[in-house]
Amino acid sequence: MPIKIPSGLPARAILDSERIFALEKPEAECQRVRPLRLVILNLMPKKIETETQLLRLISKSPLQVEIDFMKTSTHEPTHVSADHLVKFYENLSSFESNYYDGFVVTGAPVEHLDFEQVDYWPEFKEILDWAGSHVFSTMYLCWGAMGALNYRYHVRKENLREKIFGVFPQYLQDEYCFLTNGFDEISLQPHSRLAGVNEDDVAANRDLQVLTWGPEAGPGLISTRDFSEVFALGHWEYGKYTLAEEYERDMAKGASGVGVPRNYFPHDDPHAEPLFSWRAHANLLWRNWLNWVYQTTPYDLHEVPELRAQRRLGTDRAIRHAPGSPRSDQFSPFDHCGYGVSPAAGEGA
Repeated sequence: MPIKIPSGLPARAILDSERIFALEKPEAECQRVRPLRLVILNLMPKKIETETQLLRLISKSPLQVEIDFMKTSTHEPTHVSADHLVKFYENLSSFESNYYDGFVVTGAPVEHLDFEQVDYWPEFKEILDWAGSHVFSTMYLCWGAMGALNYRYHVRKENLREKIFGVFPQYLQDEYCFLTNGFDEISLQPHSRLAGVNEDDVAANRDLQVLTWGPEAGPGLISTRDFSEVFALGHWEYGKYTLAEEYERDMAKGASGVGVPRNYFPHDDPHAEPLFSWRAHANLLWRNWLNWVYQTTPYDLHEVPELRAQRRLGTDRAIRHAPGSPRSDQFSPFDHCGYGVSPAAGEGA
């Protein structure tokens, strides 16, 4: 089934070129189905690039999905035209009486700041409060996940000594979980961040469960037991060249302490073609999430506030998993394949 997008959205041309079926509003209204309703809070500087990445993943579901875009009013983006924001984005005030099946909150390049230093932090918390009674399930990405875990579950954000940058293995914690159903024992997840979350805080909270974990990146996917909130610390939504573009941007700025993204270019050679090694798991996660929302959300979205108040969303999973590798031999998928391994002196790349 197609995704339903605002008429004239620039991402439409890219989606068409990739043979992704997208309907604009007049066409979609001719179909006699109730689409899933999603709203995306896009905090990333490059709005159109992020829109396209997310719409690629959402389009893989067999469901028709109607999408709205939200922005903050307390921060003025500088990497997108004001016309684009006026045409396709609305502030929270325009959504306050709306109800949605799903909500997506993106990351933002502010993870190095204390939450209180982020100019839209008070508004961010207000938006999360609104979502707590008007949305059935929310997917948070990177900084959005850190912010939501801190505000809603008192999980501390921890600054890292070095930026975690590259593609890292994640070990599956529950093969029967709805969200990771079909995942391989080891999945690969892109990361590009200067902060993480306190794992002890996550483990101490009985409402949270870790679904994937890696020895280098830590928790990659966390959720509430009823799956009403999902937290992806990495960037499964990234396209093939996103990490390469970030690397080139950092080098052009003369950023210090940022190396070549690990496990991404063959032999760590930034001139080589990167490997798109996380696409299947990214598509699977988003398809699983949308299908789970479709199967469990009420037909009448006006029932969402009462269900949330009574904590009767989805399926409550009492099973908890302590983060850790499921393999005693500590196998790593990059140890012997040549990716991320510099050639010995005198050898060719």
